[in-house]
Amino acid sequence: MFFNHFVYILTNQYRTTLYVGVTNNIQKRLAQHYFDNQNQKLSFAGKYNCIYLVYYEGFEKPYDAILREKEIKKWRREKKNNLISNFNPNWETLNNQIM
Repeated sequence: MFFNHFVYILTNQYRTTLYVGVTNNIQKRLAQHYFDNQNQKLSFAGKYNCIYLVYYEGFEKPYDAILREKEIKKWRREKKNNLISNFNPNWETLNNQIM
Protein backbone atom coordinates (compact mmCIF):
# COMPACT_ATOMS: atom_id res chain seq x y z
CA MET A 1 0.00 0.00 0.00
CA PHE A 2 1.36 3.41 -0.99
CA PHE A 3 0.55 6.44 1.15
CA ASN A 4 0.91 9.83 -0.44
CA HIS A 5 -1.28 11.84 1.95
CA PHE A 6 -0.60 12.28 5.64
CA VAL A 7 -2.24 13.57 8.78
CA TYR A 8 0.39 14.64 11.26
CA ILE A 9 0.74 16.18 14.68
CA LEU A 10 3.50 18.57 15.71
CA THR A 11 4.31 19.83 19.17
CA ASN A 12 6.73 22.23 20.79
CA GLN A 13 9.67 21.47 23.07
CA TYR A 14 7.52 21.39 26.19
CA ARG A 15 4.55 19.57 24.61
CA THR A 16 2.20 22.38 25.59
CA THR A 17 0.76 23.00 22.12
CA LEU A 18 -0.34 20.57 19.42
CA TYR A 19 -0.76 21.32 15.73
CA VAL A 20 -2.75 18.91 13.53
CA GLY A 21 -2.25 19.12 9.79
CA VAL A 22 -2.68 17.28 6.50
CA THR A 23 -0.34 17.20 3.50
CA ASN A 24 0.66 15.28 0.41
CA ASN A 25 4.35 15.99 1.02
CA ILE A 26 5.20 15.65 4.69
CA GLN A 27 8.90 16.46 4.31
CA LYS A 28 8.23 19.71 2.44
CA ARG A 29 5.38 20.68 4.75
CA LEU A 30 7.48 20.31 7.89
CA ALA A 31 10.08 22.62 6.37
CA GLN A 32 7.39 25.21 5.51
CA HIS A 33 5.86 25.42 8.96
CA TYR A 34 8.07 28.09 10.36
CA PHE A 35 7.20 30.87 7.90
CA ASP A 36 4.23 31.66 5.71
CA ASN A 37 6.20 32.15 2.48
CA GLN A 38 3.82 34.69 0.96
CA ASN A 39 3.65 37.11 3.89
CA GLN A 40 6.79 36.17 5.80
CA LYS A 41 4.66 35.98 8.94
CA LEU A 42 4.94 33.26 11.49
CA SER A 43 2.51 30.43 10.95
CA PHE A 44 0.58 28.99 13.91
CA ALA A 45 3.12 26.19 14.18
CA GLY A 46 5.97 28.69 13.96
CA LYS A 47 4.44 31.06 16.49
CA TYR A 48 4.21 28.27 19.06
CA ASN A 49 7.43 26.54 17.96
CA CYS A 50 5.57 23.38 16.95
CA ILE A 51 8.35 21.83 14.93
CA TYR A 52 8.56 18.37 16.48
CA LEU A 53 6.72 15.63 14.62
CA VAL A 54 5.24 13.19 17.14
CA TYR A 55 2.51 11.48 15.10
CA TYR A 56 1.67 10.74 11.48
CA GLU A 57 -0.79 8.55 9.65
CA GLY A 58 -0.75 7.73 5.92
CA PHE A 59 -3.64 7.60 3.46
CA GLU A 60 -3.99 6.71 -0.19
CA LYS A 61 -6.77 9.21 -0.90
CA PRO A 62 -6.71 12.91 -0.02
CA TYR A 63 -10.38 12.87 0.98
CA ASP A 64 -9.72 10.24 3.67
CA ALA A 65 -6.78 12.22 5.05
CA ILE A 66 -8.82 15.42 5.21
CA LEU A 67 -11.68 13.66 7.01
CA ARG A 68 -9.25 12.22 9.54
CA GLU A 69 -7.61 15.60 10.13
CA LYS A 70 -11.01 17.19 10.79
CA GLU A 71 -11.91 14.36 13.14
CA ILE A 72 -8.72 14.70 15.19
CA LYS A 73 -8.94 18.50 15.33
CA LYS A 74 -12.33 18.20 17.06
CA TRP A 75 -10.95 16.00 19.82
CA ARG A 76 -10.10 17.21 23.29
CA ARG A 77 -6.43 17.39 24.20
CA GLU A 78 -6.56 14.20 26.30
CA LYS A 79 -7.76 12.13 23.35
CA LYS A 80 -5.06 13.58 21.09
CA ASN A 81 -2.45 12.79 23.77
CA ASN A 82 -3.68 9.18 23.89
CA LEU A 83 -3.47 8.89 20.09
CA ILE A 84 0.12 10.12 20.16
CA SER A 85 1.08 7.94 23.14
CA ASN A 86 -0.30 4.80 21.50
CA PHE A 87 1.67 5.54 18.32
CA ASN A 88 4.78 7.03 19.94
CA PRO A 89 4.85 6.12 23.67
CA ASN A 90 7.83 8.34 24.54
CA TRP A 91 6.74 11.24 22.34
CA GLU A 92 10.04 10.99 20.49
CA THR A 93 10.72 13.45 17.70
CA LEU A 94 10.03 11.60 14.44
CA ASN A 95 11.28 14.28 12.04
CA ASN A 96 14.36 12.23 11.07
CA GLN A 97 12.23 9.17 10.27
CA ILE A 98 10.45 10.97 7.45
CA MET A 99 13.25 13.23 6.18
